[in-house]
Amino acid sequence: MNLIEKEKWIHKSADEYENKQPEELIEWAVKTFPNITLACSFGAEDVVLVDMLHKISPSSDIFYLDTDFHFAETYETRDRIAKKYNINFIQAKSDLTPEEQAEQYGDKLWEREPNACCNLRKVEPLVKTLSQYDAWITGVRRDQAPTRANTKKVEYDVKFGLVKFNPLASWTWDDVWNYIRKHDLIYNPLHDQNYPSIGCSYCTRQVKPGEDPRAGRWSNNDKTECGLHK
Repeated sequence: MNLIEKEKWIHKSADEYENKQPEELIEWAVKTFPNITLACSFGAEDVVLVDMLHKISPSSDIFYLDTDFHFAETYETRDRIAKKYNINFIQAKSDLTPEEQAEQYGDKLWEREPNACCNLRKVEPLVKTLSQYDAWITGVRRDQAPTRANTKKVEYDVKFGLVKFNPLASWTWDDVWNYIRKHDLIYNPLHDQNYPSIGCSYCTRQVKPGEDPRAGRWSNNDKTECGLHK
């Protein structure tokens, strides 16, 4: 299948699964691409996807980006989920320890050059991880941010060179939490403390009433994405 044929196939698939349930898309995705992985940040959307994927294909790989800068609650959530589902999460890390990064780039790079910090601790490890797969599944939703408003259920990820599935793209925040409550899922307790979007501890703050759900990410500058998604 050449690039043009692949693009046509992806557009057709996106249209076909636009109004279907996330589980249907996940089931088709793992059958079509056995060499697939789920990216998990242990946020609300991703704990939903872990539950769905485990019910459909418990042997499929699930990885997380360990920046070394996560909240303690995030690591605790990881461990609780791993125990519940008997999952060995794949850890993707930077080649640099925090100490080595500080030595080469200076202290608190996340404050001075947040894009550079994200590139070192998130994007580069993601590139290495995704190079081993043919497709990946993410928890991106359209109403998370204006930059994600045009997300399709099935896309070709030009940046990483593989097919990308976004089963929850059309879901709302309420849809996510209805599923969590219905299935009594483990979730990051920071969500109960006004952290709707949880990233690294240095770059995430609580969201105030009336603010955009992602207002707590990189709130001291105009950065809105870490570089993992277009």
